Amino acid sequence: MVLVAPSVTWTIEQDGMHETAQGVVHLGTEPCVLELRMGTREADVRPLDEAARRRATDAHWRGWSHGLRIPSVAPELVLRSALVIKALCYGPTGALCAAGAIAAAATTSLPEELGGVRNWDYRYCWIRDAALAATALARIGSAAEGLAYLDWLSALVDRTNRPEQLQPVYALDGGVLGPEAVIAELSGYAGSRPVRIGNAADHQVQLDVFGPVAMLIDLLDRTGAKLTDRHFRLLEQLSEAVLRRWHEPDHGIWEERIASQHHVHSKVMCWTTLDRASAVFERHQRPGRGALEAVRDHIRDEVLTRGWNPRVGSFTATYEGDEIDAAALFVGLAGMLPGTDERFVATVKAVESTLRKGPVVMRYLHDDGLPGREGGFLVCALWLAEAYLLCGRDVDAADLFDQVRGLAGPTGLLTEQYDPRLGIALGNVAQTYSHHALIDMAVRLDAGRNTEAPRRGGPLAKLRSLTSRSRQH
Repeated sequence: MVLVAPSVTWTIEQDGMHETAQGVVHLGTEPCVLELRMGTREADVRPLDEAARRRATDAHWRGWSHGLRIPSVAPELVLRSALVIKALCYGPTGALCAAGAIAAAATTSLPEELGGVRNWDYRYCWIRDAALAATALARIGSAAEGLAYLDWLSALVDRTNRPEQLQPVYALDGGVLGPEAVIAELSGYAGSRPVRIGNAADHQVQLDVFGPVAMLIDLLDRTGAKLTDRHFRLLEQLSEAVLRRWHEPDHGIWEERIASQHHVHSKVMCWTTLDRASAVFERHQRPGRGALEAVRDHIRDEVLTRGWNPRVGSFTATYEGDEIDAAALFVGLAGMLPGTDERFVATVKAVESTLRKGPVVMRYLHDDGLPGREGGFLVCALWLAEAYLLCGRDVDAADLFDQVRGLAGPTGLLTEQYDPRLGIALGNVAQTYSHHALIDMAVRLDAGRNTEAPRRGGPLAKLRSLTSRSRQH
C-alpha cells in the first residue's frame, strides 16, 4: 500500500516497535489530494488530475456497459449486477495464468451469523462461481469475460495435466492457496471471530465444478462467440474428468466440512457436463459423442433412482438420504427433468415448505459439521424463483424475485445471505453468486414477459407492476 499525498508535510515518530506518521496540511485554494494505492510501490504523481481521472473512469465503465443487452425487468439492478461482476474480474496478467479469473466476492470474514465462527475468505476464484458469473454476462451480451475465463482455466488444466484433479478454488493469478489461517489480533465484524485468510475448500473434491463450465461453453457456442480449438479441448478434458470420477463421493457445492457423500447436485452437474459437451460436439461434428451420451444416460438413470426419495417425496441432498437441499432443484434447472415432471414439482414444493424463509431460502437444515447457524441464501431464493417459472407458477416467481431484489438496498449490492428474523444482510459482499443469479432470473422473466402467454391470473401484468417499483431496505 502506498499513500501519495504531495501537499502534506510528514513527520514520522518512532515508538518502540511502532511508527506514527503525522501530517500537516496548509489549507488554501488548491485541493489537498490523498491517494491510497493498493498493490503497487509506485508513488509518482499522476499526470492527470483527479477530475480528469474520474472522467476517464466514468467513460470506461459507460463504454463497456453501453454494449450490454439489459432486460426490461429490473434494468437498473441488472446493470449494477453486471458492473459488480465485471469489477470482480481479475485484470492483470499473472505469472501462472493470463487474466480471466473472477473473484467470488470482494471481502473476507463478513459473518454468516453475527458473533459466530462461519466467517470465510471469498477473495479467490471458484471454478464454479466464475463460470456462472461469466455465463450471466454472456446472457446480456458480453462474451469477452467468458472467453477470457476459459483461457485462464485452460492454462490451469494444462499446467496440472490432470483435469480430474482440478481444485475447486484458486488464487486469482492461478496459484494454489496457502493454508487457511486466522488473524487472531482482529476482532472481526461485530465481534465475529475468527478473521480468516485462505480457504480450506481448495483441498476438497467438488465434482460439480465441471458442469457450469460446460454450460458456459455451450451458451457461448450457441450465441455465436468465437470459441477456439483450445476451448473445445478444455471441454474434452472436463468431459474426460467426469468420465473418470463421476461415480465417486464428494464434498458437494456447499463445501460441508464432513465426510464426502454422493451428492445429488454433483451427479446432476456431471450429467450436465456430458450433456452440454455432447451438444457442442454434435454442432461441430467432433468425435466421441457416443461414449459421452452413454455415460450421461447412465448418470441420469442413477440420479432418478437413488436421488429420489419416495418416502420424503423429493429429490434429496444425497443418495438414499432424507434431507432437503436447495441444490436438488437443479434436477429441473439443469434440464435433466422437464419442469412439469411430478418429481421435480414435488421437489420444488419440498424446498418451498422446508427451506424458504420469507424472501430467502436456506441451503439445508442438516448438520454440516460446523457450530452455529447461518442466514438464508439469496442465490437459493433465485433458484426457487426460476423453479417456479419452470413449474408454471409465474406469479410466485415474480413475487419472490421482487422480494429478493428488495434486499439490494440503495447501493444495488447483494450479499451472500440475509437473516429474515433480524432483517440484516450477512456474508461477504459483493457476492457473484447473488448477482449472477439475479441477472439470470431477470433475463428469464423478461423472456417470459415478451413471449409466454399469461398463466395463473395474468402474471405478466403482475410482473410489470412489481418491476416498476423501486424498493430500498
